[in-house]
Amino acid sequence: MKIFRILAMLTISLLLFTGCDDDEITNYAFQEISAPTGVTAAFDVSQDDSGDVSITPSGEGAQVFKVYFGDGEDTPLDVAPGETVTYTYGEGEYLVRVVAVGATGLTSEFNQRLVISFKAPENLVVDVAQDGGDPSKVTISASADHATTFDVYFGDVDDEEPTQLMPDESIEHTYGTPGTYMIRVVAKGAGAATTETTVEVVIPDATDPLKLPVTFDDPLVGYNITPFGAEETAFEIIMNPELSGENSAESKVGAITKTGAAFEGVTFNLSEPVDLSGDNKKLSIKLYSEVAFPVLLKLETGVNGERSNEVLVDHGGTGWETLTFDFGTDAKTSYINNDDTGGAPIVPDGQYDAISLFLDFNGSADGVYYIDDLMQEAAAANCVAETDENIDPANGPINWTFKTNDEDHEFDAFGDIGSEIVPNPITDGINPSCYVQIVDKSPGCATWSGVGKPIATPIDFTTTDKKIFKLKVLAKTQTAQVTLRLEKEPHPDVDPAEDRVAEITQVGVWQELTFDFSDVDDKTFRSIIIYFERNAECDGDIYYFDDLIQTDGTGGGGSNGNTKTSFPVDFETAANGGAAANWSVFENVDNPGLEIITNPDMSGNTSATVAKFTARQGGKPWSGTITQLETPFTLDASNSTVKIMVWKSVISDVGIKFENASGGSTGEIKVANTKVNEWEELTFDFSGVIGNPENTGITGLVIFPDFQERTQENVAYFDNVTMGNGGGASSGAPAAAATAPALDASLVKSIFSDAYSDPAGVNYYPDWGQSTAFEMIDMGGDNFIKYSNANYQGIDFGEAIDATAYTTVHIDVWSGDYTSIPFFLISSSGERSVSLNVTPNQWNSIEIPLSEFTSQGLDISDVFQIKFDVQPDNGGTFYIDNLYFHN
Repeated sequence: MKIFRILAMLTISLLLFTGCDDDEITNYAFQEISAPTGVTAAFDVSQDDSGDVSITPSGEGAQVFKVYFGDGEDTPLDVAPGETVTYTYGEGEYLVRVVAVGATGLTSEFNQRLVISFKAPENLVVDVAQDGGDPSKVTISASADHATTFDVYFGDVDDEEPTQLMPDESIEHTYGTPGTYMIRVVAKGAGAATTETTVEVVIPDATDPLKLPVTFDDPLVGYNITPFGAEETAFEIIMNPELSGENSAESKVGAITKTGAAFEGVTFNLSEPVDLSGDNKKLSIKLYSEVAFPVLLKLETGVNGERSNEVLVDHGGTGWETLTFDFGTDAKTSYINNDDTGGAPIVPDGQYDAISLFLDFNGSADGVYYIDDLMQEAAAANCVAETDENIDPANGPINWTFKTNDEDHEFDAFGDIGSEIVPNPITDGINPSCYVQIVDKSPGCATWSGVGKPIATPIDFTTTDKKIFKLKVLAKTQTAQVTLRLEKEPHPDVDPAEDRVAEITQVGVWQELTFDFSDVDDKTFRSIIIYFERNAECDGDIYYFDDLIQTDGTGGGGSNGNTKTSFPVDFETAANGGAAANWSVFENVDNPGLEIITNPDMSGNTSATVAKFTARQGGKPWSGTITQLETPFTLDASNSTVKIMVWKSVISDVGIKFENASGGSTGEIKVANTKVNEWEELTFDFSGVIGNPENTGITGLVIFPDFQERTQENVAYFDNVTMGNGGGASSGAPAAAATAPALDASLVKSIFSDAYSDPAGVNYYPDWGQSTAFEMIDMGGDNFIKYSNANYQGIDFGEAIDATAYTTVHIDVWSGDYTSIPFFLISSSGERSVSLNVTPNQWNSIEIPLSEFTSQGLDISDVFQIKFDVQPDNGGTFYIDNLYFHN
């Protein structure tokens, strides 16, 4: 039966309100106007054959609820918040509507199908779906003939009060501890008779290893963390009770109960030791305290007997603070006994599988304190200080680079979000600058929140030829739309205003977006506004932005903000390195841009287009250029040989290295040219660094064309950068989506396809702790999915699908990295897999008989998830399209 439970937003035209228009409402200085949210209703059905039903509506921001009882009467009854209305029904099926009206007249509506029957409920069926990514979480739905409501008892507390479940609805429950539980479901009608059943659910122990980073959010990890210092010292994992500051997102944290003993804290007993043998010797942790005190982090005796050592830092008592412990500069030996009291400087150089955290070291603070995100900080790449800046159009085009870190250069936040100028968290080649601005959309902020800034002199679009703005952006948690808004004046005199929207398509890497106002020629603007996820609910997402540049659009780049390069790098197309805007130059005095030019010498290299790099005399020996790669990859035997064509007038080293998004790198390999004034191919062997953890998820190609101390300015040309056969980034990407399916929709249950309707609640990127990155690619209006840096990846349907009604599951797969991809169906009975056999670098249309899963014992009557798992062959990329069940 079709589910009628609906939550619909009815937006009343703002023209009904005198003096208000759409521009004023979306402007950041305007007060929030929104419809009620979270609208629902509780139903209490009398089980005495009377047909009496008590309805209690609820919702945030509602002044009154209008209840339509669904029995043919069009006149609603007004119910005040917190009040209950009782109505008498005859036997039948009704659609109850609850319309919540806010103070401004905006409304939200909740609908519920209501079945009234005086017969005893029959044919009770209960579905319990266990989350594959979090087995402690279950989703329950139920159906029965003649049932009005269901009472659900989860079986994990004494004297449990039931949770109400309505028909066509599902509810979730998370168990706090492993064990076997009996879920009891009671089907109730409008008569006295009930029907009930029980379902057993087993919550397994969390057994995944404890290793850094420790976030407390992975339900599969066994958090072996022990308190010490006093008998009453305690530790538990809870939801973050203090959503603020540096930890404002909904997540789990560790809670330490401290009694006031001098040496009190917790020990992290790691299953995989932290390695401090390299240069990366900084550990950090978030700690919530409203009391200032010293905090000590101690590396207990190492796995090979390394000396225990510790670092002491201070917490300021301001709530959530990130504390950094630099064991490379600040570590001292720890106390062992009275003959070895410690205190000597030490630089640890080993592996440690136990880390102890002392709160108010040698002090007497007591109470409950919260911790989160114990991690080993990645060694940050050196940032490049900005050399230019202009925020006043009177001095030329806007060039907002945050070279100056002060309030005059900082965009002002509005709508209850956090925003300030901060150090650049990822100094990759697209944006190696030192300072950027953060936007923290903490839960509870206004949907219209953003940042804005008035400028001293209006930008005159009647005279300027520079009507295109570029903005570098970095999304920390999810992709999003970015709106750049130009206003006549700051609020309230905003009209006329112009908006342009661009899309962040990747997470964790800098991208450059383009906002084209070329069609505007009759306005002036003195206010700049930037929105991330405009008009969307705030859920703790974090973004960074930098380098707002006003330009005429020449010099490369495009309206889609593409700044990525694919192998082979032959400069013949923009996608293969041929856009100068895709390259950044560094450590080269004034950093003249890389030039893409006509090949000056066709002998020995017949390519039409090459790159020209001018190495300044005063530049660093390691001055060079970097581009970000369209397809991240992992170094392996198939791609570790790199070749490049060079033309140089001097003999000197050429260097090549790769970087990942976290700032790690392979380190450069240098090979000198042996010829001058002619083309020569150089070969670089990276096989010696295969397996290094820094060489996964590679996103950046760095080239040093003239790696030497210079006494003069040198010009170098390079071309045709290639990798070994068939590996990593050389695999390219699909040129188009897969062929559209032609099956009639009546034969298909689609999970992902433009040709059919997909489930409303489907999630193509559920957070299962995977390394895999997700991107939805729009190829001329036809979408397909890219999964890169893969280890495993799930798709959650948002509902259970009875696949017994179908014979086959279909999927289109494209990959240059994998010839076989394990593919799992997941139901309440478990998960089973078959292998997808892939011919590289083309779309593979794959049909899998569902009997290949049922023959392995999988019950496919309630399939709710799919999983791809390429482990241990991690780091590659694959694309999918047209995923559906069919006959």
